[in-house]
Amino acid sequence: MTPTRSRRRAAVAVTVAAAALLTASACSSSGGGKATDNATPGFTFASGTATPGMVPDGAGPAMPGMTTSGAATSAAGVPAAPAGPDAVTIDNFAFGPSSLTVKVGTTVTWTNHDEEPHTVVADDGSFRSPTLGNNATYTFTFSKAGSFAYVCSIHPFMHATVVVTQ
Repeated sequence: MTPTRSRRRAAVAVTVAAAALLTASACSSSGGGKATDNATPGFTFASGTATPGMVPDGAGPAMPGMTTSGAATSAAGVPAAPAGPDAVTIDNFAFGPSSLTVKVGTTVTWTNHDEEPHTVVADDGSFRSPTLGNNATYTFTFSKAGSFAYVCSIHPFMHATVVVTQ
C-alpha cells in the first residue's frame, strides 16, 4: 500500500470516528418517565436559541410538553436571570434555596450560574430539564400539591426540593 493511500484510509477512519462521536453526543434520552401533570416546562439557552441536536428534525420539542421560552435580556444584551421568590439558582454546584415552598400554579425558574452544565430532574419523573449551560434557564409550572425532590443528573450529589401547597 502506498503512503498516500494509507493516509487517505487513516483520514477516512478519523472522519468516520468523529461523525460517530458527534452523532452520539447529539442524541439525548427522554428520561423514560412520563410527566404526571399537564404543566408545560420550558427552557432558554443563554444564547436565546436551541442547541443543535436537542430537537429531532421537524419533530418538535425534544420532550413531550416541552417548549422554548423567550429570554429576558438586560441592556447589555445578556439574558437576565429571573429573580424573586419563585427562582432557584444553580451556583457553586448547589441549588439555592435547597427547599422552596410555592402554591399550586406557580412557575419556578432555575438559572445556572455555574460555568459547568447542570440539569434539573425530578425524582418522580414529573419534570426534566435539558442540559443547562451558563446563564441558561429552565421553568416548570407546578399544577398539583406535593413534595418534589430533584437532582442534577450530571452531579447527583446536588439535590433539593420544591414543596407545593394548596
